[in-house]
Formats: sequence, C-alpha cells, structure tokens
Amino acid sequence: MSDTERADRAEQRRDRRAARRQERVKREQRVVEAPLAPPSANSGLLEVFRRRYLLSLLVRREISARYQGSFLGLFWSYIQPATRLAMYYFVISVILEKGIENFAIHLFAGLVIVHYFTETFGAGTHSIVRNKALVRKMAVPREMFPVASMLTSAYHVIPGMVLLVIFCVGLGWTPDPVGVAAVLLGFTLVAIWGTGLALLFSAANVFFRDFSNVVQTLTQFTTFSVPMIYPYSMVSDRFGEYAQFYLFNPMAEAVLLFQRGFWAGTTKDVEATLADHFPDDLFLIGFAHVGVALVFLVIAQLAFTRLENKIPERL
Repeated sequence: MSDTERADRAEQRRDRRAARRQERVKREQRVVEAPLAPPSANSGLLEVFRRRYLLSLLVRREISARYQGSFLGLFWSYIQPATRLAMYYFVISVILEKGIENFAIHLFAGLVIVHYFTETFGAGTHSIVRNKALVRKMAVPREMFPVASMLTSAYHVIPGMVLLVIFCVGLGWTPDPVGVAAVLLGFTLVAIWGTGLALLFSAANVFFRDFSNVVQTLTQFTTFSVPMIYPYSMVSDRFGEYAQFYLFNPMAEAVLLFQRGFWAGTTKDVEATLADHFPDDLFLIGFAHVGVALVFLVIAQLAFTRLENKIPERL
C-alpha cells in the first residue's frame, strides 16, 4: 500500500471520529436542554389512556389474579349470577308472588349495575395499596391503578349482563333504541362516578387505611338507597313531589336507566310500566348526573395530583 493510500485512509478515519464526536456532543446538548421532571410528570387520566398497552397489561393481571388456582376460572362468573337470578325469580316471583310483573328482572337489573359500582369503588380504593410494589418501582401515572380496577370490574359485570339479556329474551323482551341508550347512559354514569370515587379514596387510603372501612360502610347503604328491592313508584307514591330529591342519588338514576333498558321491555304493557314506575324526565336527569359526575372526576383528579407525590413514601 502506497503512502498516499495510507494517508487517505487515515484522513477518512479522522473524519469518521470527528463526525462521531459531533454527534455525541449534539446528543449531550439535547439531554442538557431537556427539562428535569419527576417520574410522575405528565400524569393524569389522559396519560393513562395514552399508555393503553400498559393499562391492558394491568387489567389482564388483575383478571388472572382473581381466577388463579381456580379449576372453573371465568365460568364461576356465570354460575354465581345465574344462581342469584334463578333464586330471585323463584323466591320473589313464585313464592312471594310480588305484584310487580317480572319483579325478578326488576331486581336483577338493579343488582348488576349496583355490583359494578360497588366493585369499582371497593377495588379502586385498595388498588394503590395492593400494587405498592409497582407504584414504588415503575414511573407510571398512578391513576392507572384505579382505572384498571374500574375496567376489571366492567369485565366481571359482562357475565351478569349476558344472563340478564338471555333471561329477558326468554320473557319476550325485544331491544329498542331508547332502552339501549338508557343502558349505555346508566353504565357511563356509574363508570365515571366509580372512577372518580376510586381516585379520591385510593389516594386517601394510602394515608389512612380507615378509608377502606368507610367504603365498605358506604356500599352497604347502596342496596337500600336505590329502587331495586322496591319499585320507584313506591317512593313516588309515598313522598309525592319530594320524590325528586330521591333522584339526586346517581345510583338510583343508574338503576332506573338499567331497568328502563331491560325490565320495562319484558312487561305486557310497556307504556303503562313507563308511566307508573319511571320519572317523566328520566334521560334529562341522567345527563345532568353525567355532567355532575364529570365535574367530580376533575375535582378527584386535582386532589389525587396534590397527593400523589407523597404516596410512595407513605406506602
């Protein structure tokens, strides 16, 4: 190899080294220019749904943990609600002979949505404490854990919904657009309220474990504060014009929306059922509750944001 070729190759090596140095300097400059931020920066509910893949992993993890070591697994989610539905139908419709037509469907429709709320509220309250190892180690939005609990609860409600649909179809129920809209509105209402409460109480439960007992106490009142084991017409007849205050309870509204979607369609005279057992402005009240729930969700998010930086040190 000639001296000229050696010199050319040496020059090429120097140029490559210089180019690598310049690229390294640029990378370092970009790192220096990047603002410092805590691991939980840019968190929030929007960030949670932006990281949908991680959220889906958490949901699958919670679902698998629930059925771990079970021989029948997910099949139990169908056996248990089917047993309850059959029991309600036999005891209430056959033995007690309740005067309300298809009262077992009336009760079970309310039970499905109430179960969704109580499970979202309860599991969401424990979500951060239950996943404290992940909270300490992973730089993820901590709102992800209550949201994952809400989605997991929605997954567990599906078997009850399927059985409810099958039973209603067997009684001659035909889905109508208004009824489907009522079910979607009721489900949305409970999802928003459950998520907001789960956010607020999950953070509070980190600082004071007593909040888990508070949640258990509150959920016990839910069954009796909604028109599930009794019809709304009894409330309207007893309290008259003051019955409107009863509908300030968002869960009472959600139960009525579910009953409008399922139970009302199984009765012989749907119009008479709607007139006797439902308020005239059912949907207007439902949309008003959704608006209030969204405001509460924003407040819960702000409160959660103020507390989340102290969460790791208190776990």
